[in-house]
Amino acid sequence: MDPRVEWGNAQVSRLHTLRSLVTRSGLLLWALPLALLGVFFFYPLSSILNVMFEHTGSIYIGDIWQPLGFTIYQAFLSTALTLLFGLPAAYVFSRFDFTGKRLMRTLTMLPFILPTVVTAAAFNSLLGPRGWVNLLLMKLTGSPTPPVIFLNTFTAILVAHVFYNIAIVIRVVGSAWSQLDPRLDHSARVLGASPWRSFWKVTFPLLRRPIFSAALLVFLFDFASFGVVLMLGGPGFQTLEVAIYSQALHYLNLPMAGLLSLLQLACTLLVTLLYGRVNRGQTIPLFPRLRGEGTRKPRGGSEKGLVYLTLTFLFLLQVLPMLALATRSIARLEADRGQRGEVQAGLTLDCYHELFVNRNQSVFYVPPAQAIGNSLKYAAVTTFISGVAGTLLAYAMSKKGAARRWLDPLVMLPFGASAVTLGLGFIVAFSGSALASAPFPWLVPLAHSLIAMPFVLRAVQPAIASIPLSLRHSAAVLGASPMRVWWEVELKLIGRALISAALFSFTISLGEFGATSFIARPDNPTLPVAIFRYLSQPGAMNFGQAMAMSTILILVCVLSLTLLEKFSQVMAGTD
Repeated sequence: MDPRVEWGNAQVSRLHTLRSLVTRSGLLLWALPLALLGVFFFYPLSSILNVMFEHTGSIYIGDIWQPLGFTIYQAFLSTALTLLFGLPAAYVFSRFDFTGKRLMRTLTMLPFILPTVVTAAAFNSLLGPRGWVNLLLMKLTGSPTPPVIFLNTFTAILVAHVFYNIAIVIRVVGSAWSQLDPRLDHSARVLGASPWRSFWKVTFPLLRRPIFSAALLVFLFDFASFGVVLMLGGPGFQTLEVAIYSQALHYLNLPMAGLLSLLQLACTLLVTLLYGRVNRGQTIPLFPRLRGEGTRKPRGGSEKGLVYLTLTFLFLLQVLPMLALATRSIARLEADRGQRGEVQAGLTLDCYHELFVNRNQSVFYVPPAQAIGNSLKYAAVTTFISGVAGTLLAYAMSKKGAARRWLDPLVMLPFGASAVTLGLGFIVAFSGSALASAPFPWLVPLAHSLIAMPFVLRAVQPAIASIPLSLRHSAAVLGASPMRVWWEVELKLIGRALISAALFSFTISLGEFGATSFIARPDNPTLPVAIFRYLSQPGAMNFGQAMAMSTILILVCVLSLTLLEKFSQVMAGTD
């Protein structure tokens, strides 16, 4: 036989062997991540069910209806306000070019990835009793009490939710708006339609689905809000998340906490399924535009005024609180706890220096610097676990078969479940286990990994799906083993997506507060837990240290977001 024919037959046989290996490894691809979900998500949920059904006493319906009603009410109102202010901002970013546009887009995205404790600290430093606004007004008016009452109000909850989620409307709706052909609007205007009629009859029908999608996503985040309501709303307001936290940790009523957790999980899953159905539906065809095409400099007084008004609003809402926090961390304006004598006001780095000092030599004292180290260790472990599990799931879902239809909603269940519910489940399921008593607190990064895994999946799966099958076959024909095909071909193609997913996982773990507040050991707190403790204690130094730790978290989030934007531009070919 011709040697070339023999060589060709050998390569065909090699391809068949490669396909059989891939088929057999498909079980491993989804079995390992699903084992993680089964042990650390479904088992804790079943433990909550067991605790709930063991409850034999009566249940006061008000303990259920009041937090549920307030949760729905504040989520609807927060979503409406976010759309009210977010849609004009989406229009400005999608249609106009202006100086600092890229920087402003990054700054509007930053609050979305900030931990809730940092948001609370930011608004505290600006509008709190010891914030810049109240200190200035007290100095001008001579009032001994803060004139502005912002904390522990319903207004604080609504403002913080808009602060967080306006970026979703700008990104989701603005992206779709930028793809609409501006000539459609121009044609309607030429035919005599007013700007409002042109928007309502032409633009809005094309944007209805993106707007609805963004609204559902905003509602989901507002419905599952925990840290904002706990730290800015105060004891007078209770969402389901805060009620679960109070029933479990304050009243030790685990059956009621379990019942509220299941109710919260059912509601969020309904919203998640509706969101998935909206995104899976057939979309209205848009007009893809080249980068920069369809945008222009604002012309006329009305357009310039709209741009300036939008940028001013976003600066006051999102940038000013973070600037207030950063400046408050280096400003000394009041006495420390127990201090006598005159206060030397001015700029100082004492708050940062005190992060590394155990001033009272207390045995039970955990220095903030140790909390920073704990958060970094947990974030590193979370990045590895969620990266491996999410990537395996992405490969499993890239294969054809019936598994894809049920695997995606199954993996998204931790996204629909609240972090507080997850933390409660961990307490019930693993409180007496070896994991809870191990020298390294594995429960914290495992909980963070369940939260981060859906984000890894969403980041990596499109990159894997875009790899042509011919590249794998070509490498195999040239003699590469399956592992070498992955290492030499596929890893290089999905490398940027993996880095983006790793940065997202790292940032999510660094700022996670809901589940961590349940399962973090008192001697091993994370940075958000430490910030919450210091904000809850009196004294200028405690307040300053909370501001300093929050500023460090902001800098880490800024670095992560900058790298994410950079990788996104490179992957899109715009760099």
